[in-house]
Amino acid sequence: MKRVLVACGNGIATSTVVATKIREACEDEGLNIAVTQCKLLEVESKVTDYDLLVTTGKFEGEAVNVPVIGAMSLLTGFGEEETIEEIVNALK
Repeated sequence: MKRVLVACGNGIATSTVVATKIREACEDEGLNIAVTQCKLLEVESKVTDYDLLVTTGKFEGEAVNVPVIGAMSLLTGFGEEETIEEIVNALK
């Protein structure tokens, strides 16, 4: 099982939307994943236990050793398919 950390400003609203879209897309692809949400400020203390970090805000952490994908498109709808494809490919 792959683990995905989804981070937004407060770890509640926007990360919930993004996490739901990631779960649905991965389910459609037959990928077994676990998604956890957090605040952007919590990323560096949590990310080491994950395979992928997906953010909806600007993240400039240097201590991250996992792939990072910006997912603002999952909120705006512009470029959403490409972002979903990038996330799914990173988890395969």
